[in-house]
Amino acid sequence: MFEALADGADPAEATAAGHRIANLLVRGPHDDADAGLVDRVLHLADEEGLGVIAELWSHAAADSVAGALWRLYLLRTWVHAKPDQAAREFAAGKAYAPVHEVLAGVVDPPGPEEVLTLVDTVVSGIVGDDFDVMLDRAAAFAHIVGVGRAQVDSGDPASAARLVDMAIHLRKAATLERAGTLP
Repeated sequence: MFEALADGADPAEATAAGHRIANLLVRGPHDDADAGLVDRVLHLADEEGLGVIAELWSHAAADSVAGALWRLYLLRTWVHAKPDQAAREFAAGKAYAPVHEVLAGVVDPPGPEEVLTLVDTVVSGIVGDDFDVMLDRAAAFAHIVGVGRAQVDSGDPASAARLVDMAIHLRKAATLERAGTLP
């Protein structure tokens, strides 16, 4: 699996490795071999950065664990790169999506630090029984920011639509996770 990561050799092997890693990170190890792999993955993330692993998820279907993790990675990376913009767009969007605001769980008024804290809190819930709740919270956040981006006229309406699409995909993944059918 790590050869596929290092060489970029066979795209099918890289995709399968990405799905396996995603499921191990979310579902946890099933045996000692899996536990060792999780340790190796976490070490790789520490040494090379999560982006190396996340890249394996970039082509995964939205309705898969790997696809959901890719969307979470993108959301978190963007918020960490532009926390002021994220806070401004969240503040603009929350008036138009009050139900989503409650689910997202950002304090009022949301500043850059509060938005960073929310995203980190949401993403830290990946491992465990609450993966569906974490996906719902991330979906709510992406929805509000997408609506807010459209309200502040960022000059890029397509990016606002992509955030709302991301929210839809994350919400669907949460529904599949609750049903026990998220691959």
